Amino acid sequence: MSYSIVGIGGSVDPGSQSERALHAVLAAAAAKGATTSVFTGSALEFPAYHSNAPTPADARAYIEAVRTADAVVISSPGYHGTVSGLVKNALDYLEDLRTDSRPYLDGRTVGLVAVARGWQAAVNTLTTLRQVTHALRGWPTPFGLTVNSAVTRFDEHGVPDDPGVLSGIDIVAGQLFGPAGPPRAN
Repeated sequence: MSYSIVGIGGSVDPGSQSERALHAVLAAAAAKGATTSVFTGSALEFPAYHSNAPTPADARAYIEAVRTADAVVISSPGYHGTVSGLVKNALDYLEDLRTDSRPYLDGRTVGLVAVARGWQAAVNTLTTLRQVTHALRGWPTPFGLTVNSAVTRFDEHGVPDDPGVLSGIDIVAGQLFGPAGPPRAN
């Protein structure tokens, strides 16, 4: 049986550093045996969440992917010391999972990545992601990845120029499988 991981985040700017970091974590998880899907940028440009409005058609595939996922990765740029509006709105749409037998992110491991131009904004963003994950009943990985984009850059292939960040990507990817870790080759 395949282990499914959904990536959420980035910014509306294609190829943003937070999107590249998300793709790097997902690629590392795929190398460990997971199947992955990703929702970034324009795929998350839903109307502002409204609890009494019907779910827009373009949000339904996203919600269904999270509903059936074993784990989730959330990557956000740090805007003014917190998560971007794009990421927050996407997380608000998880309200559609409230009546599921496994509501919100319940029982799912959630890897968190925060990318900002400065350590303070990156750490504040990671803290917010942890709080939101707890509110959504998810299990944040013990290691959360913060990236200071003023000193670390991802190339067009998603490879960071900082070996410490590369190591952090691998740690988050491994922890997405929970305490037992990724499946072992026979």
